[in-house]
Amino acid sequence: MATKEELIDLLNKDLTKEYAAAVQYIQHAALITGAQYQSIQKELIIHANEEIGHAIVLAEQIAYLGGTPTVDVDERHISGDSKEMLKQDLAGEQDAVRRYRERVAQANELGEYGLAQALIGILVMEEEHERDLQAALDQ
Repeated sequence: MATKEELIDLLNKDLTKEYAAAVQYIQHAALITGAQYQSIQKELIIHANEEIGHAIVLAEQIAYLGGTPTVDVDERHISGDSKEMLKQDLAGEQDAVRRYRERVAQANELGEYGLAQALIGILVMEEEHERDLQAALDQ
């Protein structure tokens, strides 16, 4: 069971990844090419905006718990190949789904049910992003 302070640290790490995901999606949407990627290209912009929304929710929750939201940005992945870009984005979403499932459980263990609900909302969107990318990659 994570302590409240450990959970704040983990949420801040998640926040760095949300910032990075937004930046990566924006760059990938601008650079992706190929007729087969036209529909997902538009979806990447939607994903970028949703990742910013996730960052805002996380920052608010971190502050509510007594922490200070980070301004650090995690590693971004780039490629010159459109399919590889989508694979990078998919890997990020799969990681996010795994992490948010853990965070929901951790929040519930600490009795932070409002936080758990906020994280479930993020998790649902991350799962949708994962499905969108899998469909674009025919997986």
